Amino acid sequence: MIFDFFNHISFGAPLFFLLGLLLPVMIVWYLKKANGQQAGVKVSTIKSFTGLGNWRTSLRHAPFILRLLAIAFIIVAMARPQTKTEQQQAEGEGVDIVLCIDVSGSMTAQDFTPNRMEAAKKVASDFIDRRLTDRIAVVIFSGESFTQCPLTTDRAVLHSAVENIRNGLLEDGTAIGDGLSTSVDRLRSSKSKSKVVILLTDGENNGGLIGPDNAKEIAKTFGIKVYTIGVGTEGYAPFPVRDPVTGAVVMQQQKVTIDEKLLTAIAGETGGKYFRATDNKSLDNVYKEIDVLEKSKVEIASLTRYTEKFFPLVMIALSLLLLEVLLRFTVLRKFP
Repeated sequence: MIFDFFNHISFGAPLFFLLGLLLPVMIVWYLKKANGQQAGVKVSTIKSFTGLGNWRTSLRHAPFILRLLAIAFIIVAMARPQTKTEQQQAEGEGVDIVLCIDVSGSMTAQDFTPNRMEAAKKVASDFIDRRLTDRIAVVIFSGESFTQCPLTTDRAVLHSAVENIRNGLLEDGTAIGDGLSTSVDRLRSSKSKSKVVILLTDGENNGGLIGPDNAKEIAKTFGIKVYTIGVGTEGYAPFPVRDPVTGAVVMQQQKVTIDEKLLTAIAGETGGKYFRATDNKSLDNVYKEIDVLEKSKVEIASLTRYTEKFFPLVMIALSLLLLEVLLRFTVLRKFP
């Protein structure tokens, strides 16, 4: 119980613990006094005292021990034990961000560890952890697009949305225009002064209802900055392909084709920047660079509240002193 009480306890006036040095002094003084009293007692015989007062003799040190404990509790109480509660309040304006992630079949290529999609999910989760004051949404696209998670500050919901991303959720293909237009739709009603889309893909646009150029113009109309990321190694990459005869999944080298000209144009005309990531480390560095470029203008104000916890210690000390008095004037009372 005592250990539970002192868990997460700090002390507002720890110098009072120096008074604890008085306790060993009191013990030495008491022992000397007790030995002096015993030396001064002279009796001719103890036969008449046999069996008398044994229980009182065993309790003769109890009042001093109780007083010693009471003083110890008072010293701890004077040191002002207290618990600390910290509250943080954000003031200012954050950034509204949409993570737009390609989930087409080519994202299962294993030129990243373990593959492009899992690597993209990992850096997206890390990015979410760094943007504590921003609203973030998650949009996925392949042959069509879908809002995996609307704008929110709930990190648990965002992490769950990213974790549930996988290939096969949507019709296969690479509809970059649809992915971007859905991301813009998530941001068009935003009141934030900074609105950003981070669009990640590993291929060329080959479908969708809205063309990439049209989606780019819509983003410019709403003042949305688009950062584009092309993921994939240079040259060829190992793709998992199912053998039509055996049904087994085998690795097959396929050429990496990323429309860097399109991605550069989208980023440049909306005020963003195009990045190329060829491995896990470079992809992680891309998100860290975007994190630096898009800093939130938010000030975090910390408020610390202290709750005093000395009262239970004072009550214990008073109880011990009361018990000492009761012992002295009842069972241990001395008669003249």
